[in-house]
Parts: sequence; C-alpha cells; structure tokens
Amino acid sequence: MFQNNLEYAKTQDANDPLASYRKKFHIPKDKTGADLIYLCGNSLGLQPKITSEYIQEVLKDWADLGVEGHTQAKHPWLPYHEFLAENMAKIVGAKPFEVVVMNTLTINLHLMMVSFFKPTTIKFKIVVESDAFPSDKYAVESQLKFHGIDPKEGLILWKPRQGEDLCRFEDLEEIMKNQGDEIALLMIGSTNYYTGQSFPLKKITEIGHKYGCIVGFDLAHGAGNIQPNLHDSGADFAVWCTYKYLNSGPGSLGGCFVHERHAENKELNRFAGWWGHNKKTRFNMRKDFDALPGAEGWQLSNPPILSMAAIRASLDTFAEAGFDNLRKKSEKLTGYLEFLLDEMKNDSINVITPRNPEERGCQLSIQVKNADKTLHTKLSEAGVISDWREPDVIRIAPTPLYNSFIDVYMFSEKLKRILK
Repeated sequence: MFQNNLEYAKTQDANDPLASYRKKFHIPKDKTGADLIYLCGNSLGLQPKITSEYIQEVLKDWADLGVEGHTQAKHPWLPYHEFLAENMAKIVGAKPFEVVVMNTLTINLHLMMVSFFKPTTIKFKIVVESDAFPSDKYAVESQLKFHGIDPKEGLILWKPRQGEDLCRFEDLEEIMKNQGDEIALLMIGSTNYYTGQSFPLKKITEIGHKYGCIVGFDLAHGAGNIQPNLHDSGADFAVWCTYKYLNSGPGSLGGCFVHERHAENKELNRFAGWWGHNKKTRFNMRKDFDALPGAEGWQLSNPPILSMAAIRASLDTFAEAGFDNLRKKSEKLTGYLEFLLDEMKNDSINVITPRNPEERGCQLSIQVKNADKTLHTKLSEAGVISDWREPDVIRIAPTPLYNSFIDVYMFSEKLKRILK
C-alpha cells in the first residue's frame, strides 16, 4: 500500500483533498526561510492565519464600542462562548448543550470533581491510568486529601503488565471486579500523553457504571485528534485543553463536557460563579444563585474574549475541513509514518503506540534505546520540531490539518541518516 520514496509522498499530497489547509497555517521556518518539519501539534498546535483577523475584530470592537461591545460587537461578547458550542460539540461527539469553553483544563477537572467525586466511608477510591499526565495525578491526589483520604489508600493505578507499555482493558475489569464496591470515580485520560494509546471510552464508562461509579475523561490529547463520542459513551464528564490539536494558542481556554442526564440537577455540589447563573437574572445582582442547565451552569467568571476569538478561528477551520475527513487523513498519514519507521529495521528505536488505528490518534511514541536523548537533539538540529518525554520517548504527531506526506517522508529520511 505505502511506498518508501519521495515521489509517492508527493503523489499522496497532490491527491489529498485537505492539502490546501496547510496554507491556512503559519509554519515555523529555519534561518534560511525554509519550513521546519513541525510534528509537535500534540504539544502546541500551529496558528491558523485567520486567528489574527478574529482577534483584530475583537480589538476593533473594543476600541470603537468600549463596554457596548458586550451587546453591539460583530460577535457580541456577552454570548461569545455560545458561538463555540456547536462546532466544539461536533469535535468531541456531544450535544451543544453538553459542552462549554471555560477556564483551563486542570481548573475544570477540579470543578468536575467537586461535583462528581462524592466519597463515602465505603466508596471513596479513584482509578487513574498509572502513567497519567502529571497534572491529572496531582489534581486527583489533592482531591483525595481535601476529603481527608490518604492517596496511598484512595488512589488505584491501572498499570501495564510487567514488560509491557500499554494498559489492557481486561486488567481494568479485574480491578473493578476486586475493588469496584470501593471505587467512587474512574478518571482516565482518553489518549495517553506518553504512549499515544487511546482507550475505549464507552467500555470504560459501562464497566464504571456497572459498579456504581462516576466516570470522567481527560481529552487533552484526544480533542481534535480522535473522535471520543462523549455523549454516546455515556461518560458523566470530560475536560480538555484547546492549545494542542485545537490550535488556540499557548495557555488558551479549556473545554468541559457534562452529560445531559446531569443537566437539570441543581442539587450537585459545585463551586459557583455568576456566569453560571440564570442568564435572565444574571445582572440582577441581588438574586440567589440559580444554576444554568447544562454545562454552562459550571461557568464561574465572564470569559476572556480574546482567547475565545482564537478558539473560534480554529473551530471554524475544523468545521470547514470536516472532522470525519480529518480523521480519515490522520489514519493514513500516521499509518505512513508507522510504515517508514518499520522500514528502517533499526533496533535503536521501538514504537510503543498501538498498531491498531482505532486505538490511537496521530501520535506515534518512539521509544529510544538506552534513553538516548541525543537522538532528539540531533533531530532538532536537523530541522525537526518534535518533543522528548522522560524517560525515553520522542513523540511524533503528524496532524492532518497542516502536516503533509512529504513532512512524514522527510522526517523519516532525517531520522534514518541520524541513526546510521
């Protein structure tokens, strides 16, 4: 199917219906003005060229209208987050009612656990994958401590087996079988940041609910990469950032999903703020808190519009390209990268990401023998932007919106030369 030559890569790009989207992004360049090979969208997505236009619109309305921009701007600021809901919902497989853009990821994770982690003397434990992103682990441990629970007793790690890199679902089943009556929450990263393994969200949710547990997911490396189908998965909640695959800029706002079955439950504990209050009486300052239904009810403060403008620019680009189309290209592009790595037949590297496209997104994690970070350093010097994750992995992510088959081929050629 695939071929290991430049002409093949050029032909694939020429026949790619999404190839034109590369021109819609700013591609970092080297000192000579040539494009660098940017394969780091799993850490920070590139800037869409329309982003400055969207932000300039807000700046102009602010300059021309001042406070009246809240209601009279081209895209009024008061309901600005609503302009993002439909396109964001398509990306994560949810109803617009179930998603909201607000805060940043770990803040949203804490807000969700305030509402959904309700430990009792019997049912108080939390399950996370053993190599979860550190921020998730810190957040979960601090929530346990907040409730007076020793993390050594309250935290359960879903681990790969000895000598393996990936988590097996049957091992999670065993955990639930043995400790399900004591587990209150399953809090899993949908796509593991280190291995690139994507977990079966619906199966995880079903087994969690079977034992009466709340189930939440961190989509930091999933949103804009895989289709999590959050609504159909039945997950209780999910959180994600937007600056990786969703190209919204460094430190930009995050997203939050709350399943519609919780939409009207005003009895849930929550840390409240005025932007989650009933819109009809929000500006009547002397009303008691009246939570909005749906995910909007978890908002705290009025949102930073400049950040939301950047998110809107990216979401409009996704909507134009079509997420199903992007996913189809992603599978082919990542498959090509996998093929080229296999062709090297070099025992200095090993791909630890699952081979099955349904169990991964666009990231392939290359494990380096003897944790030799100099390989990554040499790649950087050769014009490749990727990232190193301790102890021994180079993460390569050919994202379908702006990466090409030529990018993937040229990366493989540079890696081959360095390995020799």
